Amino acid sequence: MTPETEWLDGFPLLAWQLDRPWLAISSAVLGGGVGERDWVLNATVPTGYDRTDPEVHCAQLAERVGLSGNGTALLTAVDVRQAVLSEGEGVSVTVTTGVGQPLWAASAEPPVWFPRPGTINVVGWLPVRLTEGALVNAVATVAEAKAQALVQAGIEGTGTCTDATVLLCPADGYAERYGGPRSLVGSALAQAVHTAISTGLRLTAAEVRFGS
Repeated sequence: MTPETEWLDGFPLLAWQLDRPWLAISSAVLGGGVGERDWVLNATVPTGYDRTDPEVHCAQLAERVGLSGNGTALLTAVDVRQAVLSEGEGVSVTVTTGVGQPLWAASAEPPVWFPRPGTINVVGWLPVRLTEGALVNAVATVAEAKAQALVQAGIEGTGTCTDATVLLCPADGYAERYGGPRSLVGSALAQAVHTAISTGLRLTAAEVRFGS
């Protein structure tokens, strides 16, 4: 599913307005959790972004570009025009790949309360409904495919501390019970995410902060 590209205050954003609610699982700053969503937003913010109310900011951005209903929104310091679309077996993912601040998930470093934005944001569309448990499983599949792509590219880390994932599927119909990397949906999802991130890592501009 292809987003619309908009501009606000000199920064680009990707917006998906849906024609019907989709069931989503999201770790985004706005609209996180599991539930039906009417839109998705992935917006570029400045490298020094320090707002302590990103959910309010996201809601304002969505209103300004005319998104309506219940939505979920992500932020990144990467230019979202460098998003990579990857599709296969009915699965479609759009990924913005920012790895300026990579880290290992099990690092001994102390927690970071206000991390600098860089962020790998994954927005994925699944062709069939999944149970809530399978959606959780699918998020884990995204994380595994992401880590595989980073390690294979020689990145010293499994991601960044601000990575976010949004997965959406039809809100009705028979619900698949599995979203792991060897399930029908999970396998296609893993391949699409791996391809998108691997491609994003090869785009020099995708690794540069917006405006730098």
